[in-house]
Amino acid sequence: MFLIMTVVGMYAQSTAIKTLYNTVKNTSYETNADSMTNAFIESFMIKSKGYFNIKYQQYADNAYWQQAPAIDVVIYNYQRQKNINRTLASKYLNYIKLWYQNKANNYSGAAAATSTTPNTTNGYKMFENHFTDDMCWVTLALLHIGEATGTSSYSIIARQVFDNYIIKRAHYTEDSTAIWLPWKNESGSGPNACTMAPATLIAAKLYKKYGTEKYLTYAKKLYTYTAKNIVKSDGRVEEPPLTYTQGTFAEACRILYHVTDESNSIKNKYKSLAYTYINYAFTSERCTSNGFLRDEGHDGNQSIFKAILIPYAVNYVLDEEMTTTNRKNICGYILKNTNKMWQNLDRSRYPLVFCNYDWRYAYTGADSDAAMGAMCSGSSLMENTARMCRAIVDRYNLGALYTECSKFTIEPGHEEDAELTPFYTAMAAAKEIIDNPDDYMTYQFLKAIEDLQAAYQAAQDYATAIPDVHKDLKDSDGAIYNLSGQKVSGKLQKGIYIIGGRKVLIK
Repeated sequence: MFLIMTVVGMYAQSTAIKTLYNTVKNTSYETNADSMTNAFIESFMIKSKGYFNIKYQQYADNAYWQQAPAIDVVIYNYQRQKNINRTLASKYLNYIKLWYQNKANNYSGAAAATSTTPNTTNGYKMFENHFTDDMCWVTLALLHIGEATGTSSYSIIARQVFDNYIIKRAHYTEDSTAIWLPWKNESGSGPNACTMAPATLIAAKLYKKYGTEKYLTYAKKLYTYTAKNIVKSDGRVEEPPLTYTQGTFAEACRILYHVTDESNSIKNKYKSLAYTYINYAFTSERCTSNGFLRDEGHDGNQSIFKAILIPYAVNYVLDEEMTTTNRKNICGYILKNTNKMWQNLDRSRYPLVFCNYDWRYAYTGADSDAAMGAMCSGSSLMENTARMCRAIVDRYNLGALYTECSKFTIEPGHEEDAELTPFYTAMAAAKEIIDNPDDYMTYQFLKAIEDLQAAYQAAQDYATAIPDVHKDLKDSDGAIYNLSGQKVSGKLQKGIYIIGGRKVLIK
């Protein structure tokens, strides 16, 4: 049986994705990430609550904001498992729901509230807190849960916290061109980077999600104040430079690049600054020791800083609109740190595993001194490295599959057949993800690949059942070539050949 096939709508992999694919194609971090996330949960999570001890088996009732980067590790694993291990994904989703229901261990008076039903009243209390930055970090986690689960209620709560509590603390400059937020909700508390950077990012993400103009206005005015009054000219977001604010303000700039309605010159400034702040974290001697991210301190705040930088650095690597060389550079820094951290991780008592504050060395302290923040930073590094590599490989594989499928077309007169609709639908869905990779999560790449593979096979099966057009090879004039361009003769084996300038499938 012969099926005529011609080339339609060819797609070519970008230089960037080829470069990144060649960098990570022979690496595999997913098994390591699975074991490390499990160890993080087993060593530090209070499983009945979904939140985390501040140290090994040591509860702290004021460990609130740290719960945001901690649950982010679980969320990232959940995203990765959704199309791989649905049982594990369901287990982790339950922890995420418990985290939400228990208000992320919020120690303020708001923790007494019992309602988890979204509403829009100003008196609604669930994640309200004395510290503005605490609310900002937890709001970012709520937005992440909404993105990962596709459940709108989490994003609604995030929006309410921002509208009713965070932005209502805002102070405007005299000319109203900029906004600053106090670190604490009390007189005399001024702005700082750990409040302004996440608040800018929240506003930009809310605009991206809801399209409400006020959020873009907030984002730009928060950015303006931070850029003029807090950020330093050499790439430091604050003094001293700390990895979490370097990463967060870089992410805010990256999102602003995508959503702003300003001129191309301003857009490109956001794009440039996103790299400047991320790159500073990985290359400045103020943030590194011998090329590795440094030990930033041992308390519950300091030890968790790197857990916030890493996901945003990975987001930069995966953003198709960022500069290829810069993406490759950051990818290399991440892999370097990941390999060193894993090499020096003591796994002899697994699942009891503790990560050190400095990834160049194994943790040798007492169990009771092991910090959740340090383990969270290491787990975030491994989990997000796995996410990065999986996304790059899946992005490349989806592009390769799309290219193969683009060569397929049916015999004239059958293009409108209903049996081919699933194939066209899967192709359109794959193209949407290929064209907008930053908006999609790793499990969606996998689903697109699975759906397109199945639809392609079904389309081929249907197509080969269409009655023959050519009764024999004599119907096509000219020589016969294989797909390598070599001329062939004699009895043809099964495969695709070029006959008379067209592809012919011989079964």
